[in-house]
Amino acid sequence: MKAAIIRKFGPPNVLVLEDIERPSIQDNQVLVKVHATSVNPMDYRTRSGKAPLWPFSRLMMGLRKPKQEILGNEVAGEIVEAGSNVTKFKKGDRIFGCVNRSYAEYVVCTENATITTMPPGMSYEEGASIGFGGITSLHFLRTLANIKKGQRVLINGASGGVGVYAVQLAKYFGAEVTGVCSTKNIELVKSLGADRVIDYTTIDFTEEDEVYDIIFDTVGKSSFSKCKKLLREDGIYLSTVPSYRLLMQMLWTAKVGNKKAIFGIASGPENLLILKELLESNELRIIVDRTYPFEQIAEAHAYADQGHKVGSVAISVSQEEVIQ
Repeated sequence: MKAAIIRKFGPPNVLVLEDIERPSIQDNQVLVKVHATSVNPMDYRTRSGKAPLWPFSRLMMGLRKPKQEILGNEVAGEIVEAGSNVTKFKKGDRIFGCVNRSYAEYVVCTENATITTMPPGMSYEEGASIGFGGITSLHFLRTLANIKKGQRVLINGASGGVGVYAVQLAKYFGAEVTGVCSTKNIELVKSLGADRVIDYTTIDFTEEDEVYDIIFDTVGKSSFSKCKKLLREDGIYLSTVPSYRLLMQMLWTAKVGNKKAIFGIASGPENLLILKELLESNELRIIVDRTYPFEQIAEAHAYADQGHKVGSVAISVSQEEVIQ
């Protein structure tokens, strides 16, 4: 099978397609034929070797060369083999979700991995474009911030891979939503449900006099220090991008004061099942910016590296027809 391999950290062209042996499964595992995957922050930060919390993160990824040569953690595909002890899935099931090493034509996971069957009408590219951003948004807003109806919520990076789902989920939970994005994405963010949209090219939202219950920075471009004055007395600042300063602020605000700074790691099949229900009831839209064929995975990473993708960048692995 073909897989996108990285032998060293660096720019997108370190990703090279190679032929490797197809993985075999154990009794509690399934073999998935990957039809589509994506490019998300975990992928391009690992590829570049420039993840947050350096040097600790670099030790985790590999000091001199990558510990994990096959990247990718979002997947949509078809189960082609199921182990004898597997009860949740069967051969032929179309699935989507989050599985490591998805930059390959086949990937193995257990039946308890963060995967579920695809809703009718969902394309593989769409299926590979919601796991990371959707689960992250749901976990941060619902679990960490305990979002409630009527709260005022600001989403920074509202048109990005996490932000497009954060806006929709915050609105679904009954919040009054303000989105922050660039000029060209204002109409999109409005269409996702934002009550108000701030163009960051002309307005610095941290300089406004507005007050929010939750500020969710999905791109790590603000800080708790700058946003603290915008939070209500019991307000919460969320960030998907950790830093040593943010971790210290988390520890401090956990003990002192009512305003909280929070970072977390999202996972869990239960969150994916909630997203699936919302998709089936048309409460959630999947946003795909561009789709690249597997052979152009380096170009897909180069585009994502620019930092201006809208929603997700999908990679079509096994399908013959690719629509740009």
